[in-house]
Formats: sequence, structure tokens, C-alpha cells
Amino acid sequence: MKIAIVSSSERGKTDQLLSAVAEALEVQGKTLTGIVRVSDYESRYANGCDMAVRVLPGGSEIKITQNLGDGSDACRLDPGAIATAVAAVEATPNNDADLFILNKFGPEEASGRGFIFAIGKALEAGIPVLVGVGPANQTAFAKFSEGVAETLPDDFEAILKWCDSAMMGRTNHTTS
Repeated sequence: MKIAIVSSSERGKTDQLLSAVAEALEVQGKTLTGIVRVSDYESRYANGCDMAVRVLPGGSEIKITQNLGDGSDACRLDPGAIATAVAAVEATPNNDADLFILNKFGPEEASGRGFIFAIGKALEAGIPVLVGVGPANQTAFAKFSEGVAETLPDDFEAILKWCDSAMMGRTNHTTS
């Protein structure tokens, strides 16, 4: 079982790194499953809690936040949109995937919902898993992963190196 987490104290950096890693691996012809943040989506709110995710593979985009008004500082996560994203990922056959990426192990996953089943399904199929985890959910993720996840630095090259190593030995779907 190969699972690693990325966490950065710099706001938005984990999302940026995982999106960049996904793009680099797709250019290499790797088959990915999961979701990453849409890298060019501009948040309309100062707290940055306004985003869309890209479902892997295929690239369909889902806005996962809702408009709570300009004065709100609350998290704008839209549970219905998250359920749509989860359903899209779970409906994608992943047996041929080289890597599963989840941009964020968040409150839904910490509560035993969200992408928990998709992560488990990937690991059960022997697919390496790369997950973004913020400080607020570190403890919940450690409990979920039973402490077996490797913690990676918030560095593009280090993450890519882990991915290459984790995918080694899997049937490669790289196009030449």
C-alpha cells in the first residue's frame, strides 16, 4: 500500500502543487483518477473559499462551493456539489489508473464521508494514493490511514519523485 500526503502552511500551495503534479503526469501519459483543484479558477472571496475541481481523468469541472454572500467568512463548501464530485470519481473505473490524487482530505473525509470509499478502493486495487491534507485534518487523516502514509515536503520535484517511485512496477499506460 502506497499512500502519501502533502501539506503546506502557505495558503493554496498544496492545491497548486497537486494540480501541477497531475498536469505533469498527464503530459507523461499517466492515467490518473481522483480530483485536483482547477488551477486557473479565480476565487471571488478574500478568504479563498471558492473553488472548482477537475475530475480525473477526463477533466470535467465541478464548482464545489456556494455563494453565501459577500459578508460571509464561513466555509462555502457545497455538500451537494461534493456529492456530485464523489459520484463522478466513484463512477470512473480506476483499475487501469497509475495514481489516485485527492486535492484535500477535508471535513467530509474526516467525518468518514466524501472520498473515503474512493481512496480505499484505489488502495485495494494497488493504486498509489496522493492526498492533500490541511493542518485541521492531520489527526483525522492519521487515524484514517493508520499512520502508514508517507509525509512529503511541499516541493514539486519531491512529490513528482515520490509519484514516479510509487508508480514503478505498476502496469504503465504511458503512450509513446
